[in-house]
Amino acid sequence: MPLKLFIYSLAMALFMSPSHAASDPLIEAYRQPQSLWPAAETDPGIDTVALAPLPAPDSLPVWSSVTPERITLGKQLFFERRLSASDQIACASCHDPDLGWTDGRRVSIGHNRQQGDMNAPSIVNSIFLHEVFWDGRATSLEEQVIASWTNPIEMAGDVDVSAAKLSAIAGYAPLFEAAFGDTEVTVERIASAIATFMRSVNMLDAPYDRFLKGDSQALSDAQVRGLHLFRTKARCMNCHQGALLSDQQYHHLGTSFERVGNFQGRYQISGAPEDVGAFRTPPLRGLSATAPYMHNGFASDLDLLLSLYNIGWWQNAALRDKDPDIPLAQLSPRIKPLELSQDELADLKAFLLSLTGNLPYMKPPAELP
Repeated sequence: MPLKLFIYSLAMALFMSPSHAASDPLIEAYRQPQSLWPAAETDPGIDTVALAPLPAPDSLPVWSSVTPERITLGKQLFFERRLSASDQIACASCHDPDLGWTDGRRVSIGHNRQQGDMNAPSIVNSIFLHEVFWDGRATSLEEQVIASWTNPIEMAGDVDVSAAKLSAIAGYAPLFEAAFGDTEVTVERIASAIATFMRSVNMLDAPYDRFLKGDSQALSDAQVRGLHLFRTKARCMNCHQGALLSDQQYHHLGTSFERVGNFQGRYQISGAPEDVGAFRTPPLRGLSATAPYMHNGFASDLDLLLSLYNIGWWQNAALRDKDPDIPLAQLSPRIKPLELSQDELADLKAFLLSLTGNLPYMKPPAELP
C-alpha cells in the first residue's frame, strides 16, 4: 500500500473511532451538573424528590448511639444462633454477607424448617429506613430485631430465656461492659447492639454514587441512557426517588395476582382499604446482589422483573385475600405499561447494575463467646 494511502486510511480510522464519533446530546447533558439534566417525569400529584447521594451515616441523629464497642458486640450477636429457640438460627441465617446480606431464597426458611411468605431484604443501608419490614410494622431497627427474634416462624426466641442464656456465657460479660458500662445482659441491650451493628453496614460508593458526586465518567453511555429512562419513560421515579431511591411508601403492584394467601401488606398496619396488598418501595442500591426480587421473591432476576414492569404487571389485577372480609387489593395507578424496546430495557438494566458498588463484607466471627 502506498504510504500516502496508508496515512489517509489510518487518519480516517481514527476519525471514525468512538472517541471521535458525533457526541450524543443526551449523554453530554447528563455528564454536566445535575441542574442541567433534563427534567424528571412523574405523575401529577407526586412530590418528586431529586436523586442525590446518600448522606454520611455519621451525620444522622441516630448515629449518636453508635460506638465501636457496640458494633463489636452487635456483630457477635448478629451471628449468635443461641438467640433462637433451636440454637440453630441467627440473624445472619437470612442476612448472609456472602449473599448481599440476604439469603438468596424466594422466601426465607426459619424455625423447624418453616417457610415464611416474605423475601428477606438486605440490611445494607438500613440506617436510612423510616420503617422496617415489607409492611412497615417496625419503626426502628430495634423493633425489627425483637420482632424477628420472637417470630414463631423466624427465630422463635423467648427474649427473657435468650437474655438468661447470654448472661450465663462468661465471654459475653466483657463485651457488654465495654458496650454499655456494665455486664448486665438485657433484652433492650441485645436489640440495641444488633441494631447498632446493622446501622454500620452501608454501601455509599456505587458507580452511580460517584456519578452523582461529579465523576462524569463513572457511568457508561448505556448506563446514562438507562438513567434517563429511569427518570422519564420508565416511570421509575414515581416511587424510586431521592437519596435512598425509595419514597418509603407502600404500593400494590399485582405481584400476588391469582395467588391465594395472606398478602394484606400495609393494610395489616393501617386498616386502610387502599393499602391492601401494598408493600414498601425497596431501596435499590446493591440490587444486583439481592435476587430474587419483590416482597414475595416473585421475580427471579432483573430481566424478568423489568419485563413485568414493561407490560404493566397485570392491569386488571384485583387481589382477593383468603379472608373474604378483606377488601380487594387494587393495582396502584402508578403502574402502567411502559412499551420499552429491547434496547431500552438493556440500557435500563445497565443503569440498575450501576447501583451496586463494593458491598460491605465481613467474615463471621471465628468463634463466639
